[in-house]
Amino acid sequence: MLQTFLKIFCGVSLYRSFSVRIRKIVMVKAYAQEHVYKHPWERVTSASWRKFADPENKRTLSHILEVDTLNHKLEPLSGKLYIYATLALTCHASGPWFIKEIIGQDISNYVESTVVDAQSKSMQLTTRNVSLQKFIEVEEKIRYDPHPDNLTGWTICEQETSIRIKPLSALASMAEKVEQRCAERFMQNSVKGREVMERICKYLEAEFSWMAP
Repeated sequence: MLQTFLKIFCGVSLYRSFSVRIRKIVMVKAYAQEHVYKHPWERVTSASWRKFADPENKRTLSHILEVDTLNHKLEPLSGKLYIYATLALTCHASGPWFIKEIIGQDISNYVESTVVDAQSKSMQLTTRNVSLQKFIEVEEKIRYDPHPDNLTGWTICEQETSIRIKPLSALASMAEKVEQRCAERFMQNSVKGREVMERICKYLEAEFSWMAP
């Protein structure tokens, strides 16, 4: 469940959702969301690259302290671009008040890997926490593809987040409460994420219109 304690709590789960399906297996909760951007795939994926760099988003994404690119590579034959980034996050009011006391810190780190296939127009992001793993594991997967109903004009975003609290960790006895807080913060940050992405998409649309002959 730490998977959302970092992304949901820490707010990195910034992405779109109207339909949410929740399933629980033992001590694991998973959340699936979908959101349709009425913008072409190229514009939406460009917005995704800019979401952390745009100064106007710093207030909305104030939980993110640092973003470092570890490496990237391009496969000449497949044309796929691989980006690996490490982000350091700080979690403000990320959950029940006692969470910070138990864990002993309010800063968490995670690794985000991005794979872009320009030929098939697919972008996939996978994020996992690398800190606090003895308490909780969080994994978020986001995928951007052209929308089947409008391949050239819309983009569908599918997001899955799983949270697993370690059964023998200090958080195990309060798993339900942590899960609930994670879910609440997850939804809040999803709304913020959609706002950020939509704002950048509109900016890019206006920029393109201005540059067009």
